Amino acid sequence: MISEVLPKKDDAPRLLPNAVLPPYTYVPGTKTPHPIRHPEGHSHGRKGRTPQAMDPDVWHENRNFLLAIDLFNYGYYWEAHEEWERLWRASNPESLIGRFLKGLVKLAAAGVKVREKSIHGVRRHAASAGEVFADVAAESGQDIYCGLRLTHLQFAADRAAQLPYQNKLKAGDPIKVFPFVIEPEQMPLV
Repeated sequence: MISEVLPKKDDAPRLLPNAVLPPYTYVPGTKTPHPIRHPEGHSHGRKGRTPQAMDPDVWHENRNFLLAIDLFNYGYYWEAHEEWERLWRASNPESLIGRFLKGLVKLAAAGVKVREKSIHGVRRHAASAGEVFADVAAESGQDIYCGLRLTHLQFAADRAAQLPYQNKLKAGDPIKVFPFVIEPEQMPLV
């Protein structure tokens, strides 16, 4: 489900409520330290486990996938991009799940481009994400894939490509730039 109401930071649904969110979001080209390479980076020296390949039938058990949704919904676009990209690499990029994850990577990249004030980049990444979600829907014959409604993702990406954005975003502050959140239709009972 894509919620059209812009939630306050603490109103977005948390899929992994015990996961600690970083103290800042990385924005390339600003004074925020690179999370991994810089000694003051929020993930410097932390060895992340290589994620298991994503299985669309048990998406709700994939912590990397759920964490990336939380990161995205809370305005950590660079970090969400990195998390989804790691899953994409582990999940055969040419497969259907790989292409789906590529759409999420591109949507997160559009958020990074908003923070970088690159409107051309926002439009390019968001439009590309919308196309990917449409292709995945057509190929899978499903509207819900990995718990997410593809038509809602496509609409959200297309809308993100058309919106005007604020120029006064403080570097490193994880402020949401999109008027939607990504929310699974239904979390299976585990």
